[in-house]
Amino acid sequence: MIGIARRILDSMFLELKSSTLTHEALTTLMAEVAAIINARPLVPVSTDPEDPFILTPATLLTQKVSLCSSPPGNSKVKDLFKRRWLQVQQLADTFWDRWIKQYLSSLQTRRKSQSNQPNIKPGSIVLLKDSQAERNRWPLGLITKTIPSKDGKIRKVEVKVSKPGGSKLFLRPITDTVLLLSAEA
Repeated sequence: MIGIARRILDSMFLELKSSTLTHEALTTLMAEVAAIINARPLVPVSTDPEDPFILTPATLLTQKVSLCSSPPGNSKVKDLFKRRWLQVQQLADTFWDRWIKQYLSSLQTRRKSQSNQPNIKPGSIVLLKDSQAERNRWPLGLITKTIPSKDGKIRKVEVKVSKPGGSKLFLRPITDTVLLLSAEA
């Protein structure tokens, strides 16, 4: 994980070579990066789809369950400090986008069609790949139904996602899910 974070930061700083960050801006960015990394899910604690709780390093460190969301920004403000703050928030969003792509791909094992891997089962808990997810929001879902292809391998799944307004069902390809906890046979 340190390697992934370092590669992302290195590439971001190479792109920023014309722009400089103050010590305070860099410190704030690194705090945002630490919050992103520490908000990653370790294991689900509850399998109740109505009240999913995911254990994260931040939960262990702070003993708080609340999520850290990205603060709203106003890009029309011309104040120097607000511009720097917005720059840090934009850099943190860039880090999040790259982190989610690289971290989730490291969790998801590549399977060849020829290998005999067990299919995902209903009741498994998964993370959903969602390019529109807000920073530090990890969409957690419960597999309710599997849809096999002609060769008998699971290619699509029906996922139940709980949100504050209620739960929703989504039909997703198996490649857009990352298995966190497999259902017991």
